[in-house]
Amino acid sequence: MMMIHDEAFAGQRDMKLYNVRSPVRYETLEHTADVYVRARGIDLCECFTNAAYALFDQMVDVSTVRPLESRTFEVEGVDPEELLYDLLSELLCLHDTEGLVFSEFEVAIGEGRLQCKAHGEGLDLERHRPRSEVKAITYHMLKIDPEGHWVTVIFDV
Repeated sequence: MMMIHDEAFAGQRDMKLYNVRSPVRYETLEHTADVYVRARGIDLCECFTNAAYALFDQMVDVSTVRPLESRTFEVEGVDPEELLYDLLSELLCLHDTEGLVFSEFEVAIGEGRLQCKAHGEGLDLERHRPRSEVKAITYHMLKIDPEGHWVTVIFDV
């Protein structure tokens, strides 16, 4: 963990940048048609990072994705739920428009905004072993633990 040094977040004294490598990042929960996950973490940043990891782990075998390219972006939201939704939607958009898959994520959360740096590479159908096609992120059943130790989200497949 390191303090973030970015002009976009100047003045945000308590923002930290996370690159998480927790052994248990997420679990899948029962759902009739879509993929329902609970991402865990020591705080909200780690939960969001693990939700991003879960998104790509549903689409491909993330263990085969090399961090060769990076994309950095910022989203804004009125609450943590909107930030999580926008984070995952932006990552899915990068996948759909640029053909990228990601395996490592750095997330910084400030008041009403979030910055993400995602690391991955172009999709290789043979090496990455595709799993499910995620069509969208949903607000349905999207929840965040008030203490910041887990988030739940449904991926529309």
